[in-house]
Amino acid sequence: MKFENIKNIPELQRGQFIVNVSGIIFDPKTKKILLGKRENDPYIKGITWCFPGGRPKEDDELEDALKREIQEKTGVKVESLGPIFARIIPERKEFLTIFYLCEPVGGKLKPGKKFVDVKWIDISELGKYHKIPKVHPKLKEYIENLK
Repeated sequence: MKFENIKNIPELQRGQFIVNVSGIIFDPKTKKILLGKRENDPYIKGITWCFPGGRPKEDDELEDALKREIQEKTGVKVESLGPIFARIIPERKEFLTIFYLCEPVGGKLKPGKKFVDVKWIDISELGKYHKIPKVHPKLKEYIENLK
């Protein structure tokens, strides 16, 4: 079932989710993480700064989709270090997001597809930027312990 063909998301069967892949992009040289800014998101009301990522296509490998979506939205090429966390987004219970730890490996930082701004921030500033959806406490702890 393609997302575009879903007329009424609440009609999804139990256990059916819209899968998103998101990157916790950590630069070990600067000790900063990358966030992107969205405006007027049609799916999560009030979202602004968030971890870059997106929805895989039906025939995508998840990590390939992650790399493509991050580069399209931020200009940054990344290498995935693997999945680190998964959760159902409380603001939209039909969204299941899988978070991957990533490192930048190239590209040029610039806002792209669906982002109006991108920014490297200190890990200590995460709560200042990323408010909706709220960062899960276990994921936040993981990020705060990156070195």
